[in-house]
Formats: sequence, C-alpha cells, structure tokens
Amino acid sequence: MTTPLKGIATVGARILITLIFFMSAVGNKIPKFNDVAGYMGAEGVPMPQFMLAGAIVFLLLGSLSVIVGFKARIGASLLLVFLILATYFFHDFWTFEGQEQEQQMIQFMKNLSLMGTMVFLIANGAGPMSLDAKKAAHPATNRHN
Repeated sequence: MTTPLKGIATVGARILITLIFFMSAVGNKIPKFNDVAGYMGAEGVPMPQFMLAGAIVFLLLGSLSVIVGFKARIGASLLLVFLILATYFFHDFWTFEGQEQEQQMIQFMKNLSLMGTMVFLIANGAGPMSLDAKKAAHPATNRHN
C-alpha cells in the first residue's frame, strides 16, 4: 500500500530528476539550435544537426515520460542513451589538463550519477502516482491497449 506522502515524494523526485533534461532542451538546445549544432560539430559529433534534433526529441520525450510515469522505463532509456553520448563527446576529461580537466571530470561524474538514476528507473519503474502504476493496478481495464 502506498501512502499519499510516498506518492507525492515520488512525483516530486521524478520532476527533479528530469528538470535538467527538459530545461536543456527548451532553454538551450531549441532556441540556440544552430549554435549548439555548430558546437557539436566542432566536438566531432557526426551529422550534428540531425543528432541535435534527435537529442531534443530524446530529452523532451524522455523527460515527459518519466514525469508523468507513462512508459517511464522507455523514457529513462532515452535519457540514458542521451547521457552516454553526451558524456562521451562533451566530458572527455582525459583529453584536458589542469583546471579544465577537473571541471570536465566533475561533469563526467555528474553524468555517471544521472546514468545510475536512469538505470534505477529502468529497473524499478516510475513508482506510485504514475500512469504506469495506475495501469498495473487495473490490468483488466487496459486489456486491449
């Protein structure tokens, strides 16, 4: 049995977890599309405009999926793929020295933590107060979906 506090805390946690991804898309990548694509190309990302469009889709769909808890495991998987690629291309601390290496190591480790969070969501689902939990609680009404 889930308490209301546990459900509210879980929803809050899902929002906090995904806020960084959602805001990255709507606050940076979409409004600065050409600048971001140029930066990606300079960092060695192949087909930067195509990859950026894909990243935006992954960020938005993944974030919204996890927030509402609809197909949250798939949403977390999209965010995990984004994190793996972004970490490899943009936080390659081993290619830097000094202060910049330290800053890139911090970003690399932050992304590893977020990857762990996505793996946790993939393994455990969205939890209470999610559309996935509601569907699981009433399987007979969702038989034909």
